Amino acid sequence: MSICDDTLLCNFPKCRAKLSAFAWVTACSHVFCDQHGSEKFSCSPVICPACSSALSGKLDIVRMELSPSEEYKAMVLTGLRPDIVLDISSRALAFWSYQVHQERIYQEYSLSQAESQLKQMEKVLTQQNQSRELELTALKGEIASLKKMMDEYKRNYSEVSEKLMQRNRQYQKLQGLYDSLRMRSMVVGAGERHTEQQMGHQDYNADNNAGVARHATPQRSPPFLSLGPEGDSRFLSVLEADGGKTFFQFSSPGRDKCRPFIRRH
Repeated sequence: MSICDDTLLCNFPKCRAKLSAFAWVTACSHVFCDQHGSEKFSCSPVICPACSSALSGKLDIVRMELSPSEEYKAMVLTGLRPDIVLDISSRALAFWSYQVHQERIYQEYSLSQAESQLKQMEKVLTQQNQSRELELTALKGEIASLKKMMDEYKRNYSEVSEKLMQRNRQYQKLQGLYDSLRMRSMVVGAGERHTEQQMGHQDYNADNNAGVARHATPQRSPPFLSLGPEGDSRFLSVLEADGGKTFFQFSSPGRDKCRPFIRRH
């Protein structure tokens, strides 16, 4: 609550709500909202929630209307001597001054707590920034090393790719040569088998033809060996056609040729 603010705040630590309508005022110069005052002051012994003071007097706790009517304000101090009125007014002003002072102390305490927390947070933030900077430096170094490794891997990959392309070209050439040689060997083998088959068929046909000729040609006796009453006439007619040579001239060997082989004793 600021000095220029005319609204009181509940002195309960966890409330700090603005007061309106009714409030509970204690002799130790503390004020509470209607809800927390009704809860805390309904049991005995009665203790102030703000300063833990014992409130055993009859008028140590008073429930006040913060916005009294005009009739109440006209009659509350009527008939009192001026010194009593001044005393009451001074005590009311002292209560208000105490609340302002307590609010200022509370705000200063809250400010100091906030500043200490801020310093702590700044310290933690500084440590975190330093650690993050160290991690960032380490990561930058790691990134640089990884870039070098990546460049080396790229270079190795390009070399391996080039070698692989060369091997593929060589393999394709060898595959083409192998295919051509295989086709050539297949053609040559097929030609040789065809030639062998033709030669086998020719030999088989020749053998069959020879066998057929042997079986087809009958064993006939020469004409001159034929018997019968007409044999002599056929034989002689043949001889006469050959120049009139007789059988003995053809069949008997020459005597002059045999003479040298005969020795005379």
